Order: sequence, then C-alpha cells, then structure tokens
Amino acid sequence: MDPTQRFSSRVADYRRYRPGYPPQLVDDLLASAALPKDATVADIGSGTGLLARLFLERGYSVVGIEPNPEMRAAGDEELREFPNFRSLPGTAESTTLPPQSIDLITAAQAFHWFDRDQTRAEFRHILRPGGACAIIWNNRLTDTTPFLIAYEQLLRDFATDYTKVDHKNITDEMLDAFFAPHKVHRRTYPNQQIFNFESLKGRLLSSSYSPEPGHPTFAPMLKRLAAIFEQHQSAGVVRFDYQTELHSAQFN
Repeated sequence: MDPTQRFSSRVADYRRYRPGYPPQLVDDLLASAALPKDATVADIGSGTGLLARLFLERGYSVVGIEPNPEMRAAGDEELREFPNFRSLPGTAESTTLPPQSIDLITAAQAFHWFDRDQTRAEFRHILRPGGACAIIWNNRLTDTTPFLIAYEQLLRDFATDYTKVDHKNITDEMLDAFFAPHKVHRRTYPNQQIFNFESLKGRLLSSSYSPEPGHPTFAPMLKRLAAIFEQHQSAGVVRFDYQTELHSAQFN
C-alpha cells in the first residue's frame, strides 16, 4: 500500500486514541535549537496535529506537511484555533516549501515512511543556515508488563505487515548517517496512555497494520483483544507505557 494512503480509513481512531508527546520534549528541543519566537517550524507528516499543537501553544508558526487528505483535514480541524498554523499537501521528499524558509523541521511518528536520501536533500533545501531537525517517536514498550507482552503477541499473530513497517527498524546508525556530519543528541521521556476496552480497541484499529472490518482475521483479533483485556485489566483499564524518543541535531 502507498504509505501516504495507509491511514485514510483510520483518521477517527487516530485522532482519538493516539498518544501525544511530553511537553518537556518540546521545551528541551526549543532550548537546544535556540529558536527565536518568530521561528517557523515545519512538521513533516503532521497528521492530526499532535506535535504541532505543542509548538503552536508556545507561539511558534507551524506549517504542517501532510500527504494524506483525510489526515490533513483532521489536523486542520484540530488546530483551527491557531492562526499561525497552515498545512500543505506535500511529502518529506517534496515539501513544496521555499528554499531556506524553515528554522526547525520535526517528524513525529513518520520518519520510517520516508525515502531517507531524498528527504535529506529536501530538508537541506528548505532549512535556513543553522537550522535544526528532530526525529521523534512514541516507542511503545513491549515486554515490561504481562499486558504489554500479550498485546505485542496479538500484533505478531494478527497484524498484516507489522514487523515490516515497524519504526523500530530505523536504527541509531541510520539516523547518524541521516544527520551526518552533525552530532545527534538523543533524549528519552516516559509517556503513557490509560484505556478502557473501547479505547484500547480504537488504539489498535488506529494502526495501519491492523486488519479492518471485512478482513478474515478482524473478528478473531478483536476476540483475542477482549480476552487480553479481561485478563489484565485493573479497575476496568489497562496501560500502555511508552518511551518517547527525541533524536535531534543541527542540520544545515
């Protein structure tokens, strides 16, 4: 499937059930990049606006680059209160932004979809001298609790191409090469979500590798999910634990 179209049918669940990002991450990034208040941030793969909102709330101008029309429309709706936000139908490889027009590039939960060589050239093209870039992921922990172990096994048993498109396929060595010759600064932050069964189901269905209604494994997957929830819930909820990762460097 075309990566830019993978989330078209999942926008509502993505909008409601995907995790946000720790505010401290943004504070640290802004401090390390030494951005003035009139800086412009380009959020590549901006989706429903989860990361862009944090910069907008601090007064920065943000342009969201999002190739998927349904996701882009959801982001426009979520961020309609911010006059300093606009979105464009571009890609990481071809943002359509003018040369040297951006102070900071961010890509949250998106970099694994990019062609790294083409993206590197495009980022250098649109960044101003001294501009920075940040790659960010909410890395769901998979083996720290019995529930998370069981959920990970569910994905491996039922997901369509989970291991192929997992962002964990991007290694530190790949990121070092992408940012070279600049030194990559890495920070991590704890993050979590609490789910009842309906929101847990929504979180599962927000993933592009999750079978959808009509797929032969859809019903068996939800049956397993319900059993996992009942086995591991406490007071009607379960918890996702994340380690939010920030990889950033000067880029231009």
